[in-house]
Amino acid sequence: MTSSSYRVTGMTCGHCVSAVSEELKNLDGVSDVAVDLDPAGISLVTVTSAEPLRPEQVSAALDEAGGYHLVPAGSAA
Repeated sequence: MTSSSYRVTGMTCGHCVSAVSEELKNLDGVSDVAVDLDPAGISLVTVTSAEPLRPEQVSAALDEAGGYHLVPAGSAA
């Protein structure tokens, strides 16, 4: 098992958390998703999976869930 955290923009409410969590849980090998919601900024999404996920997989799931985007590493927002 591996756990990875991703910084995500666009999440403003519980509905956003549900949509993102559902799409990420649909990815192969994902067993858990935890979200630390920051409605005014960047939320932290932690994914537990059998194998590390590729950023493209996470980005595609966020796109499928709605207008949510990964914050590139080293970026402030």
